[in-house]
Amino acid sequence: MVLNYIWIAFFVVAFVVAVGRTLFCGDLTVWSDVMGASFGSAATAFELALGLTGILSLWLGLMKIGERAGVIRVFGRLVSPLFTRLFPGVPKDHPAMGSIFMNVSANMLGLDNAATPLGLKAMTELQELNGKKDTATDAMIMFLVLNASGLCLIPISIIMYRAQAGAENPTDIFMPILLATFIATLVGIVSLCVKQRISLKDPVLLAWLGGLFGVVGGLVWLFSSLPREAVELYSGFAANFLLFGVIIMFIAAGLRKRINMYETFIEGAREGFTTAVKIIPYLVAILVAIGMFRASGAMDVITSGLTAAVDALGMDSDWVAALPTAIMKPLSGSGSRGMMVDLMNTYGPDAFVSRVSAAIQGSTDTMFYVLAVYFGSVGVKKTRYAVSYALLADVTGSVAGIAAAYIFFH
Repeated sequence: MVLNYIWIAFFVVAFVVAVGRTLFCGDLTVWSDVMGASFGSAATAFELALGLTGILSLWLGLMKIGERAGVIRVFGRLVSPLFTRLFPGVPKDHPAMGSIFMNVSANMLGLDNAATPLGLKAMTELQELNGKKDTATDAMIMFLVLNASGLCLIPISIIMYRAQAGAENPTDIFMPILLATFIATLVGIVSLCVKQRISLKDPVLLAWLGGLFGVVGGLVWLFSSLPREAVELYSGFAANFLLFGVIIMFIAAGLRKRINMYETFIEGAREGFTTAVKIIPYLVAILVAIGMFRASGAMDVITSGLTAAVDALGMDSDWVAALPTAIMKPLSGSGSRGMMVDLMNTYGPDAFVSRVSAAIQGSTDTMFYVLAVYFGSVGVKKTRYAVSYALLADVTGSVAGIAAAYIFFH
């Protein structure tokens, strides 16, 4: 229901702003911009789904091999002490546990293309346990918030964008992003545990969260001691080696179980094609609304108003120019990336505002995209409190990203 009102608000606000620009500024071209954005966004949504089809087919095919070979079940058992507490409604040995683990692992390694199909697989398996097929379960909401908070240990794509823009040290954004994404994930988990009445005093849960804190702290120490070239080399190597290692593990287990891996892969790949077709309407709905909102100038109005408010309060406003990235981040991944790149081109990749934008970009995932695609893939229409808690994690990540940029660069 919340997503319904937000979707409507995009159109209404875009219309009001466009009317204002026409009446008070004499801008008649805004209407062609808005309608052009609607058609362009609809085409983009289809292109995204089309591009995702191949990736979905690949990874769901591989996941089917891993499932038949028993590897997914092994992964599920490895993380069951933590996941049985975060997902009390999911049986300990259910395949969803392994799929959730694979999805979270891909996100942590910065492998977005792998994470999405794995996440869609997990949602399909969680839907099997859902007594009300059109309503999100507590487990689904926990999983969605974990994805929206987007814990990422190796932000490869942002380092790449900074390198392409000519940053003196493209990897210097690593630690601010790591801190911001960790804080966002921690807030998301803790707040949902409170909401879902999951005990935060559980020794196992505390041990896992403490271990995650240790891993994050260790990575910050390790990468801060390495030269730039080594960070880029080792981060890329680690992520892709681990990913290819998982594929080989699936194949080795399939050989051991003597399954027909080619036929199994084809069976899983067919599911990928079907899933890609299912999400097209949801992608069109959310991307068209966002595109019209942005083309109307509503985003510029919000940014200008906040800049004036910050200046009036006598606060430092150096970060405000990066605010469009924060506003666009939950709405459109490509849009927020475009704003980050635009800032780097305008002010330079090593400017403070460019680093703030990069920290915000890496702090969380694209919230509304995740909710629309994941819930849409299984036909869930009643999202309950998913939007508000995902938005909490997103806002936390943006604030933490700004604060981390001030700590490291200002």
